[in-house]
Order: sequence, then structure tokens, then C-alpha cells
Amino acid sequence: MSVLPKNEPHKPAGTPRNFFIWGATMSGKSFLAEHFPNTLVLNTDGNSAMGTAPSIQIRNTRKADGSLDQSCIKQLDEIILALGTEANTYETVTLDVIDDICGLIEQAVCLKAGVEALADIGYGKGYAMFNSALQGLVMDLKALPLNVVYISREGEVTDDNNVTTKIPSLKTKYYNVVNGNCDLVIHTQHVGKNYLRNVTEIRRHYHESQIDDPQLLPILKAIPGALTPETKTVKAGNK
Repeated sequence: MSVLPKNEPHKPAGTPRNFFIWGATMSGKSFLAEHFPNTLVLNTDGNSAMGTAPSIQIRNTRKADGSLDQSCIKQLDEIILALGTEANTYETVTLDVIDDICGLIEQAVCLKAGVEALADIGYGKGYAMFNSALQGLVMDLKALPLNVVYISREGEVTDDNNVTTKIPSLKTKYYNVVNGNCDLVIHTQHVGKNYLRNVTEIRRHYHESQIDDPQLLPILKAIPGALTPETKTVKAGNK
């Protein structure tokens, strides 16, 4: 049998599966993420006790002498392998927050090499090891038959005209890796008594009739800009 696919048009997936949620502290990021169906939270900021979803604390553990015992990289690999191979009822995995997970990956690489910073590992090997670990994490998560939700804090940047813009706090080079594999980027805000959400980036137009997950549909409908109105067809002869 040939390894090549049949040469015919392919219908693109009509349901987003990978999400990036960012916003200021207490703007409703984790609250929104918890509404995704059957969520497992990979937690770093200690907020898991405030939520109702099952969670795993991601961390690097050390030996008594301070050297690395088990890295978060191995921990994440084991979790993803279990999600992909063991019988379970999870439908969503949430990384809360991806900023800290990137920091933990960097720390793991440094601890294993016995250095203080990635730059201390010669010939750019430290940065290469970090990039490989992060890209591998994102690709392995995307390959799972689950929704994937990345949560990031809010930062800001000021341009030459002294205009300040809100942006995800995740470093741009890391954001590009993660966002390049996401379908929707959602900004959360807490204004007065209101919790607001809006889409800041979207991969393609998603229509309500194409969403194949009935548990995901109400979440998307509650986010302005996530769904595009259906195109109305006009019959021939009608004006």
C-alpha cells in the first residue's frame, strides 16, 4: 500500500482544538479554561487548589546536594505518554501557566548541565536543548486527541511614540512556537464587575454548524469573535 494520500481535496477541520488564553491576574483565565470538558490541569502557580479540575504540579525536584533529581521535561513526557496510551476520560489538558513551564524547562536544562544560564553551555547547545524540549512538548500535546489550553499572564510593550499595548507575557520567541500550533488566541479582562473575553488571533473561520464537539460549542459561543456567522446562500432567481 502506498504511503501517499489519495490526490483529492481535503476538508479542513471545522473545530478548534488548541487554545491560548492570556490576561492579567484574576481576569478569568483559569475560570474560562475550567469550562473546557474533562480537564486535567498541569499547574505551576499554585492556583490548582482554587479550582475543581484534577491537577498535577509541574516542577523540577532536586537531591540533597542541590543537583537535579527529576526534571519537569521527564515529568511532562510521562504525563503526555499516559494521556496518549492509558485508558482515561480526559478531554482537555491545560498548562497553567505556560510562562512558568518554559522557565522550568530552562531551569532543568541548566541544572542538568550544572550551569547557571543557558548561555553558559557552550556553542549554543543550551539554547538548542531548550528549543528542542519546548517544540517537542508543543508537538506532542498537539498530537493528543484532546483539547489543549495554554494559559499566559499579561505583559505590555511601549513603542517609540509612548503608546503602550497589552501583550501576552510569554517571551516572543516562545510565544511564536506555542501560538504557531494554536487555533484561537483569547484575551481575558476584568473591567469593573464584568469579565470580558475577545479573540486576538484566529487560524481560520469557524462556524457553529461545523463544531463537532457539543461541549465545546457553548464555550466558543460565549467568546466574541470565536465563531463566524454562517454564510447565507441565495437561490437562483431570488433577489
